[in-house]
Amino acid sequence: MKPLAHSADPARSIPAQDYAAHIKGVSDRAMGNAENVLPYCSKAGELLFAVSKLAAEYHDLGKLDEKNQKVLAGYVKSRSLPIQHTDAGTAKLLRDATQAAELAAVLVRSHHIGLPDFIEEKLRREACFRDEKIKSLIDHKLNEYIDCHQTVVSSINQELPQGIKLDKPGIFLRIALSCLVDADHTNTAIHYGGYDEYEKLIPLRAQERLEALKRYVASLGNKDSGRNDLRRVMFELCSQEDVKYAINACDSPVGTGKTTAIMAHLLNAAIHKKLRRIFIVLPYINILTQAVEVYRKALIIEGENPEDVVVAHHHKADFQDLHVRQLTTLWKAPIVVTTAVQFFETMAGNEPSVLRKLHNVPGSGIFIDEAHAALPAKLWPQAWQWLKEYAFDWTCHVVLASGSLARFWEMEEFDKQKPMIPELLPETVRRSLIVAENKRVLFKRKKNVLDIDSFCDWINGLAGPRMCIVNTVQSAAVLADYFAAQYGRNKVEHISTALKAKDRGAVLKKVRMRLTDPNDKDWVLIGTSCIEAGIDVSFRTGIREASSYVSVLQIAGRVNRNQEYENADVWVVELKNGDLLKAHPAFKDSAKILLEMMNVEGISPVCCTDALLREIRGVGGFREVINKAEEALQFPEVNKLFKVIDADTRTVLVDKNIIERLKRYEKMDWQDIQDGSVQMWAYRISDLKLQEMERYPGLFEWNYAYNDFIGYMAGILPLIKMSEFNGAII
Repeated sequence: MKPLAHSADPARSIPAQDYAAHIKGVSDRAMGNAENVLPYCSKAGELLFAVSKLAAEYHDLGKLDEKNQKVLAGYVKSRSLPIQHTDAGTAKLLRDATQAAELAAVLVRSHHIGLPDFIEEKLRREACFRDEKIKSLIDHKLNEYIDCHQTVVSSINQELPQGIKLDKPGIFLRIALSCLVDADHTNTAIHYGGYDEYEKLIPLRAQERLEALKRYVASLGNKDSGRNDLRRVMFELCSQEDVKYAINACDSPVGTGKTTAIMAHLLNAAIHKKLRRIFIVLPYINILTQAVEVYRKALIIEGENPEDVVVAHHHKADFQDLHVRQLTTLWKAPIVVTTAVQFFETMAGNEPSVLRKLHNVPGSGIFIDEAHAALPAKLWPQAWQWLKEYAFDWTCHVVLASGSLARFWEMEEFDKQKPMIPELLPETVRRSLIVAENKRVLFKRKKNVLDIDSFCDWINGLAGPRMCIVNTVQSAAVLADYFAAQYGRNKVEHISTALKAKDRGAVLKKVRMRLTDPNDKDWVLIGTSCIEAGIDVSFRTGIREASSYVSVLQIAGRVNRNQEYENADVWVVELKNGDLLKAHPAFKDSAKILLEMMNVEGISPVCCTDALLREIRGVGGFREVINKAEEALQFPEVNKLFKVIDADTRTVLVDKNIIERLKRYEKMDWQDIQDGSVQMWAYRISDLKLQEMERYPGLFEWNYAYNDFIGYMAGILPLIKMSEFNGAII
């Protein structure tokens, strides 16, 4: 009987997968993944290819054990294999003792459990990268496995590169593991019907998309206004073909057309550097919808499906389990619009399901919009080091853009070399933009701390329409619910990540419609930071709970955006947090710095760098801690430390239709999962006793109230209010 790699699924009439077929399929795809990276790898391309090939060939060697084969064939019933199957391939490759084989051994060891801590592994000496529980058994039977493997698998002979120096192996190992894991998961998913066997990969076609973009921008009209003049100048400057620098900066205020102008610059870079895709990295989920809409109108070539060309990756949709691998998003489209959480936590990751998509980043244009808001201050030093390495060693072309850009590369705390990063806009244009920006809004501070009642009463008296941003999902829902009860539902809208993506889109559409009505002024939009950056809306008054310096500048970008009001205010307030209003611990230090700077310097984009520097210094030696862990290849520690949102969250499905379809085992797309789910704190899931869906580990089912006003908080708020009276804990 031929050896097997995966067992049958009788419920779906899917046969067991042949071992030789799986190894060949994984090897072909892993080598293909590495081959696609080679043109963009300046230092170790041959090594990447060799490591990917070796790891793919031996990643499942341990499945050839007789006891494992009995389970895979169905002769013995077991939920797991009796002999841990990755240690055999690891042992075989470590025995070969070449550089490529040793690196491949790390990948085989890691392709299910993630990249390890190299310091801890080296302390284990003889058991380094091995499973101590079965080491002696595997060593005894290793030759038997190899003989069986060579009988059924036609190995590809290759000349292994020797002595290639890897100055910083962290990114190399993550990309190599990505090549392997994507190949393994994809081949398995194809067998179980999760993927079509032949994927349709769409090329970037940068020249054609640039021409389409120019036609789109020209079609927007030529209205005679100062703001439109600025947009035209911005687009023309960014469309120029000077793309020789790998990293660029663009400091441009709101409303100057960064979305299309920087895309023109990146498409030019793609033409000259033969890049294969473009990433748009945004700080918040809600900005994605707006950006995706623009790009799907502006970049599509005749005959294409816009949803295939421009894809949105909202929140965590990465799954390790066999039955949900097909729901993972893989960054294979020519234009990928994603969040800073996804982009940077993937760079920092060590888990296979997260890293699976990383090999698609080399050879890309990367636009980090609202860069100052993309990451917590303490994470920027390490992120900057990664961006430099991707730019110079993996042929990426990076643009950091913002209306209030902090030039952190000029600070020694970030980069001792203080590199010269060129500006896309000439100094004269930048200065004229800053002068115009300073006249747009007036920043004010509310001195006294406000409770729910006094806060709502106060903002109800401010000039409208009003936008109010608070620090937590719970506070936003509580205030919106209270305001609706006191002043009428028509006087308040709410948007936060308590709403699924589809409902957030509907709210934003309604908000934009209300803003166009000259007779509809007396209302407030209450939300969280997910709408404070990059959204093309304009309110009369802004209110921001104290959080960080750059957050105040961000909400200012949603106030008097087109200078349609003679005067407009942005208020900074402090809330009395308690049982209902919930504080956000991550903003404690940055809020203190904000209030101190407001008392002395006021608020201005030119002070952003100073505010960021104060926040960096406020976290002490964090920069050194994470940098040391990265250089020492302590992958789990880096993954733990580098959290854009320091939250232990899970994916919870709130869309009943999608839940029922999954229960019927219908084939689902990862975008359906995104659109019908929310991210929820693990402690809430535990307290509410939410259950993982059968056959879909990592996906939880929501079985409390949900509505399109305050989302899942409709089910939680009654429980929180009840706890005030009976002492219950939620």
